[in-house]
Amino acid sequence: MKKKTTIPLSCVTLVTILILLFPSVLPISNPTINPLRETKQLNLLRVEHYLELEATEDTDTFHVHYVFPPDYNYQVPIVLEFFNDTTNTLLDYTIEKDSLEPNRIINFTLQPMQTGEHRLLHFTVWVLVETHDFSDIPEQEKFPYSTWDNPEDTQQWLLPSDVVQSRRIRIRTTANRLEGTDDTILSYATNVSRFIFNHRHTLFLLQLWTHTFLSQDALTALTINGENVGRGHLACALFRSQHIPARMLLVHNDQGFWTQMHYMVEYYIPTYGWVLLDPTYGATPYPTNRQVINRICSIDDEENTKHDFIYPFMKGLERWIWINTTSVQPYYVDCDEGSKSQMFTEAVIDAPTFAADYTFFRTQNVFSQYEKFNIMDLSDSDQNHLENATSYQIDACRQLVETNDINEFIFYIEKAYDEYKLMND
Repeated sequence: MKKKTTIPLSCVTLVTILILLFPSVLPISNPTINPLRETKQLNLLRVEHYLELEATEDTDTFHVHYVFPPDYNYQVPIVLEFFNDTTNTLLDYTIEKDSLEPNRIINFTLQPMQTGEHRLLHFTVWVLVETHDFSDIPEQEKFPYSTWDNPEDTQQWLLPSDVVQSRRIRIRTTANRLEGTDDTILSYATNVSRFIFNHRHTLFLLQLWTHTFLSQDALTALTINGENVGRGHLACALFRSQHIPARMLLVHNDQGFWTQMHYMVEYYIPTYGWVLLDPTYGATPYPTNRQVINRICSIDDEENTKHDFIYPFMKGLERWIWINTTSVQPYYVDCDEGSKSQMFTEAVIDAPTFAADYTFFRTQNVFSQYEKFNIMDLSDSDQNHLENATSYQIDACRQLVETNDINEFIFYIEKAYDEYKLMND
């Protein structure tokens, strides 16, 4: 269900009061803009997961790590919610930091399984996303002359890997041809995105029809095209060969059907930051509100790939699930049976800029506390506060879907915040 509304005036009053009470929480970056007349779009997105597990032999208690959306740029997770059909042998879960900031994972702890047994983890993740279309990109930004013209924290995404062979002659030759005579990053990115979509598209359709996808590395995608992951690796290789940092993203987007995982790309513009590219549509810049980002892939992720669970010949996919026993495997048949995921756009709200900024900021506050206390051994009193806060976070999402009223969302997010303050005290 997709809903869109314009925020009522009553919310302006509410948020104005909040700003007066907490004047330091909402800096206005451009004081010449009248916040009452400027608007920003907020999107309530939800990713629903059916994670089915199958035991190939008896096992003891074990852990499943699964990607969880990070608090990153234009998105902030709100809460994880389980459905009633989740197997009651789930002992515990925590939301934990992963090796690369700001990545997060869910750590599920499950009871032992017997050979042939199936388990279901059925859950949803609610995420708040600001719409940003990257229309403010500096169009005349030139290519970096070398690796060192990029910030140090971006330079790992200039290295080659097993699936992103950015130093191979065929990749470099293709990159030079796509650069042409215009050495601006945005022009080059546009050429790359169009190329990876159109290049030998008939071969992609043939692979799709016969279910015979081969390796999803950059060179194979350059030879015979590939799925979104292969196209993404090719895009990364073409960027890196020109000293432009580029990395893979694991995402869920609003495709209208169940899937496993979708792959996108970010490339870096030195005076601006990371910009989205969708290899499925061959489009960049790509707006922020059409997907939930689950993981920013490191070079180690590219080296630690896995085989796809549906097409046995398909390999070279960055992983989104890790199980600490070989006796249990995720169960996939197709996206109708077994494990599957889908993203839903639940609400779209146009709000005054300052109201949208405050809502996003307070949601970040609440999520940071939710994450913090979720991994702790708590007293009975604090456990009760945590359960109350989590319930309010879920209520905030459901009320926004049902009423289209951001006042309701803020009301319940503030109640969750108050519960966490009692724990901090």
